[in-house]
Parts: sequence; C-alpha cells; structure tokens
Amino acid sequence: MTPTPNNPSFSKRFGVALLLGVPGIVALAGYIYFTTPPSAVPTGLTLSLLAVSSGVNSLLFLGVACLLGAYAAPRVGLRSYVIDGTGADGGRWQRLRNDLGLAVGMGIVGGVLIVVLDAVLMPFVAQDLPQSVIGATRPNLLNVFAYVPVRFLYGGITEELMLRFGLMSVLAFVGWRVTGHRSDGPGPAVMWASIVVSAVLFGVGHLPALAQSVDLTPALIARTVLLNAVAGILFGWLYWRRRLEVAMIAHAAFHVPIVVLSLVQVALV
Repeated sequence: MTPTPNNPSFSKRFGVALLLGVPGIVALAGYIYFTTPPSAVPTGLTLSLLAVSSGVNSLLFLGVACLLGAYAAPRVGLRSYVIDGTGADGGRWQRLRNDLGLAVGMGIVGGVLIVVLDAVLMPFVAQDLPQSVIGATRPNLLNVFAYVPVRFLYGGITEELMLRFGLMSVLAFVGWRVTGHRSDGPGPAVMWASIVVSAVLFGVGHLPALAQSVDLTPALIARTVLLNAVAGILFGWLYWRRRLEVAMIAHAAFHVPIVVLSLVQVALV
C-alpha cells in the first residue's frame, strides 16, 4: 500500500494512534496512584510501582493494538479522521461535527440501557456477591470525580483503539481473507462477526479481575460478559458505519449516565 496524502504510511498511522491512546493510560496510572489505599498494594510493590506497572502493561497492549490496526484497518475500509488525516482537510471535521449528535445520543442511550440491564440482572447474581463486594461498589464523591478522566480518556479513547482499531480491525481482516478476499472488502457477515467477537472478548477480559474478588458462577459470568458486550456492539457498529472517532465519542458519552448514577448514589448514602 503506497503512502499518499489520503493514505498515510503504516508508521504514521501507528504513531498517531499510539499518541492518541497515551493520555488515557496516564489517567489510569494517576487514578491508581491517588486512590489506591496502602492496604490494597500487593506485597513487594510500592504504590508508585503499582501505578507505573499498570500503565506499562496498558501501554504494551495499546502498542500491539495500534500495530495491528495500522496494518489491518485501511485494508478492510475501517477509517479514522485523525489517524488517516489529510492535513488541512476541513471537510473531515465538518463530517465529524455532523456525526456528533448521533454519537452522543447513541452513547447516552447505551449507558442508560446498561444501567437498566444491570438493575434487572442484579437479583439473579446478588446471592453470588458477598456483602463486602456490594459495599465496595458504593462510591464516594472523590472516587467518582477522580475516575471521570479514566472513563472519558481511557474508556473513550484508549479502549476504542485497543478493541475497535486493533482487535476488531484485525478480526475483520482475517475474516475477509478466510471467506474469499472479496475485491470490495469484507461483507456485512464478516463485519458483524468481527463486531460481536471483539465485543464478547472485551466482556470476557473483565472476568480475571472479577475472579480476584468473588468466585465466578455461570450467572456472574453471563452478566459480566453481556453488560460489556452490548456496549461494544454499539461502538463497533459506529466504527464500521461511521469512523473511529464517532465510536470514541459514543463511548465517552456512554459513561455520562453511569457518572450521574454514581453521583445519585453518593447523595443518597
């Protein structure tokens, strides 16, 4: 693939994508450093090392995802205004502004849906959650506001680079090759498969952290995967039908109802 003004080189796509994800990693490391109680620091680590190691691990995942996405995304027609930027092309920003309402609206609706689904599913898993874990989910004002940069920067940008730009793009590329390598790119079946698989894998990726707090049961596994996968399918569709930035904005907006609910919980406690 020859680099052109409308088709940047692999190294440029990789570098821009990586830089986009770094602020989210800084936000995550900072949150860990400033909010982790000393009693929760693993033996053999200091709080500083815990924050740095978390940031380094995330940076490694981000780097791999950006490498995969920089190669696969343009080959399957998955685009980004920033990563595939053409310099002084004002038209792309106008197109992004046109998609802003859709992204924010779908993100907020998705957030409300997850809050409702979580409430509906809670009676089925409450017996599997110790009271200590349920109590630990009750936020305080400091934690709510301290976590906002993580939600918007790490969740909205870094996770989208990992899961959509990296994982979903490479799944679409592999599916395209396996199913016959059509000249006009992957068909809807391949794209929907890549959207759903990447979303489900994101949900599965939350299970190890949950397993550190509770014994996993089928109900807990199903709830965790479902709640995370539903939003991932929404963001994947926006990445496919619009651009990566539209999925990022929707992912950030998705957290708004969750932040509002957390503030309501704080007020009621």
